[in-house]
Order: sequence, then structure tokens, then C-alpha cells
Amino acid sequence: MAVRRAAALLHRMLLLAAVAAASVVAGAKVPSMYVFGDSTADVGNNDYLPWSIARADFPHNGVDFPGGKPTGRFSNGLIGVDFIAIAMGANAANSSSEATRNMTMAAAAAYTTGANFASGGSGLLDSTHLANSVLRKKKAFSKCRLRLPLWYTSNLKDQMSTRLGTARVSAWALLSKSIFLVSAGANDAFDFFSQNRSLDSTVIQQFSEAMISTYDSHVKTLYNLGARKFAVINVPLIGCYPYLRSQNPSGECVDALNQLAKSLNDGIRELFSNLSSEMHELLATSFSRLEEVKSACCVGGRFNAERGCIPSSNCCSDRSKYLFWDLVHPTQATYKFAGLVVYDGPAQFVSPISIKQLVEA
Repeated sequence: MAVRRAAALLHRMLLLAAVAAASVVAGAKVPSMYVFGDSTADVGNNDYLPWSIARADFPHNGVDFPGGKPTGRFSNGLIGVDFIAIAMGANAANSSSEATRNMTMAAAAAYTTGANFASGGSGLLDSTHLANSVLRKKKAFSKCRLRLPLWYTSNLKDQMSTRLGTARVSAWALLSKSIFLVSAGANDAFDFFSQNRSLDSTVIQQFSEAMISTYDSHVKTLYNLGARKFAVINVPLIGCYPYLRSQNPSGECVDALNQLAKSLNDGIRELFSNLSSEMHELLATSFSRLEEVKSACCVGGRFNAERGCIPSSNCCSDRSKYLFWDLVHPTQATYKFAGLVVYDGPAQFVSPISIKQLVEA
């Protein structure tokens, strides 16, 4: 019973992560969507980053995606961003790889319709990648990766200003009408916990304050570029990930990690309540309706969480019944439920407004 309650809580938070990415949204009110997030939002960007070792470009990933081949998404098929984009009448999420590799006029013009900058393994703090070696140590990219997409966004704005010109809508006006989805913090929390197994309330508070300060800085950077509409995603209850529970002798969730996530989420809520009223905040919760909430579908060992999802792994036959795909990522079934609920769910699940309402604001 305790495991199911914890897993249900985890699912609520995973729903927040499920909407961490989207890319192309057409329409006059919201001309584009720009996304910053981690592996729950990455639609294949890491495949174009030669220094990244966090990839999903191999089976069984993508087994339920059209064509049945891996796409770089950390799941068996579509992720939350895809379902949200479809609900908005847009194409499935595009990656920003071309724009990040080639900051040309043509690339800038293409990305006036939005871009997905999410990257598996990314975090807020400079120390995150140094701790988990998600990035190989290269001088230009040894710091927190979120700063790099912010730099790209700034350059894209300059390119769009030149491309669009004064006779048409300015880049500032375009960005001010666009939606900015931000989901980050889970990797930072996990890395911090891995180095500080004994977490008391003081340590948690200090870490949370450092994270919120960094979060505040990044959001204000986007705001100064013209961003006005924000969809903000909570940190999942990572203490209930199958991997963490497989490492716990009791098999239960790791409470200290969940307390850390809750502290971060409280800080995020307070941060956005104090920001300009022009910055729209989106937080969402829901509940699990899936049958298997304890184990992952594609891995092995205890809770199917002691080995990663690789071509030789056993893969469950009915993936629609599973909450988790691998050690830490949801299945397509979870993402679909999450994406549709958060896009236009009832008030008890989405607060203060849904993405659909944010689009129409």
C-alpha cells in the first residue's frame, strides 16, 4: 500500500515532467513554443551532441514509435511533448539540433515557429554535469548545459530580428507571445543526493535556496529576451524511481530524495508567485491509472531497475500497462495520459491554468 501511494505521488510529479518539452505551435495568439528541459523532454537533441553520453538512440527505445525505430526519445514511443503538440494541432516535436549547430539566417527563420532545446542529463547547476559525467570534459561545455540554450535563444532572437525586419512582427513581439516551457532540477537533486546521502532539513534548505536562485536567474534571462508566458514544471519525486527503490533494501521510495524534491517545488512556486504578473505559471498534478507502478518495462533485476534498457534487455510485452519504461523514464502510456491532462485537464489537476488556457491568454 505504501509503495502504491508513493508511486501515485511520483506519477503526479512525472506528469509535470511529461510536459517539459514541445516545439512547434502554429497560430496567431501563440506563434511558437521554446522548451528547456531534460530527458523527459529531449526529442533527439542529444544525438547531435558529440560530447553527450546520455543517449537513447538504440533499441528497445522507440519500439512503439511509428516505424519502430529509436528516435533519441528516452521512451518506448512518443513523449508528452508529442501529445501536447498534436493536441495543439502542430506536428510532433522538432529538435533544435540544426539551429544549435548552424546559426544561419535560414535556421533562424525556421525557428521563428519554435524550438526544443531539451537535453537528456541537463540540469541547472554548474556542478551537475561534472558530477554525473553526462558531458565529457570539454572546455567549452564543462558547465551547466542550460546556459548554452539560453545563449542560443539570445542569438536566435538577433537572427530573427534581422530576418523579420521592422516591416513585419519583431522578434521581441514574437517571443512575448510565445510559450516558454521550463523543466529542470531532477538531475541536480539526484547528483546532490549521491554526494550527500545524509540529508537533514538544513542541508536540504541550503541546496533548495541555491537551486531557486539559479532558476530565478535563468528565468529572468528569458524574460529579458522577451519571454512573457511560462509553463513551469515541477521536479519529479525521484525517490520513487525504480532505480532508487532497487537500491533501497526495503524496496520503498527514498524519502530523503522526495523531501528534497518537495522543497524545490515549494521554492519554485514561491519564486513564480513573486515574479511579474505577466509571467504565467503552470503547475499540474494527477494520479495513476496504470496497473504496474512498481517495476520498469525494459531493464532487468529487482524492480527491473538494476540494468539499463539496452538491446539485450528483456522488454515487457504490454507496455500500455506500465508507468515506467526504464530506470527513470515513463512509458508512452504515461506520457499520453500526462500530456492530455496537462494540456486541457480539469481544475483539480491543473493549476492555476492549463496549457490550452495559457495559449489563449
